[in-house]
Amino acid sequence: MRGTTKADDAENQASSRSLSSRSSYLAVGGLALMAVFWGYNWVVMKVALRYSDPSIFVALRMVLGAAFLFLLLVILRRRLRPTALRLTLCVGLFQTSGSTGLTMWALASGAAGNTAVLVFTMPLWLLLLSWAVLGERLRGVQWFSVTLAVVGMCFVLAPWNMHGSPLSNILAVVSGISWAAGTVAAKILSRRHKVDILSLNAWQMLLGSIPLVIVALLFSRTSLVWSGPFIAALLFNIVLVTGVGLLLWYHALRVLRAGTAGLASLATPVLGVLSAWVQLGERPAAFEAVGMVLIVASLGVLAFQQIMARPRKGPL
Repeated sequence: MRGTTKADDAENQASSRSLSSRSSYLAVGGLALMAVFWGYNWVVMKVALRYSDPSIFVALRMVLGAAFLFLLLVILRRRLRPTALRLTLCVGLFQTSGSTGLTMWALASGAAGNTAVLVFTMPLWLLLLSWAVLGERLRGVQWFSVTLAVVGMCFVLAPWNMHGSPLSNILAVVSGISWAAGTVAAKILSRRHKVDILSLNAWQMLLGSIPLVIVALLFSRTSLVWSGPFIAALLFNIVLVTGVGLLLWYHALRVLRAGTAGLASLATPVLGVLSAWVQLGERPAAFEAVGMVLIVASLGVLAFQQIMARPRKGPL
């Protein structure tokens, strides 16, 4: 059999680079599509709340979203059995029950754009919680990013001006903190066990939806109106946000640097603010606009630092 020549090696390397480049372009395109789904979803959720109590909508969204993820697991022939049930429950309580539930209650009384920006301060809270719980040191640029975000939140929350929806803004911030706590729990889980991320999300969403269902059954104040816009909003959340969006996100994490993939979290609140401005007429006040710009800038600084510092991610 003929041995491999230098020309063959060069051709194989060129082919490999071409496939890698094509895969990167596809991953970036997928991230852009995911950011559109996740960003526009703030308007979709706000519209859904015209027809439903927030507790009913979030319970339906999470239960049916979990069912859709389990269907994907079956189709993809992935592991169905949960890993480390107690830690998975912890992730679900923080990420699904806490963060998603608080987000919907924040949206019920607050502006979609404001809520999107405040919830997506999660990466900054994740830095602080990882430092406190996991012992991960913060670098100089990260401290600058956190400080910038805190200043931005002061402008958005505007404690000197109690007009608007202060409770909604506080709920959105706590939602971001709860999301970060769930991510820390997921980090601990992945350090101790081999984790299938899609399976983890299906199980944490299912377990985390149980308290949401109980709250909806006990405390919902209004009845559900099964209208066309509500059904469309529910399907948008289940299929595009929970299903397709998560798959695009995980594919991007396999192919791109973590910081590059993290830029999608920067685009999402920006698209949320813009779509709420265009469709819902939510024009931020001057202080709120300054605060939003500072928060988004802090996320940009953090994403840039990750791009420069972290190696390419391997498979999940």
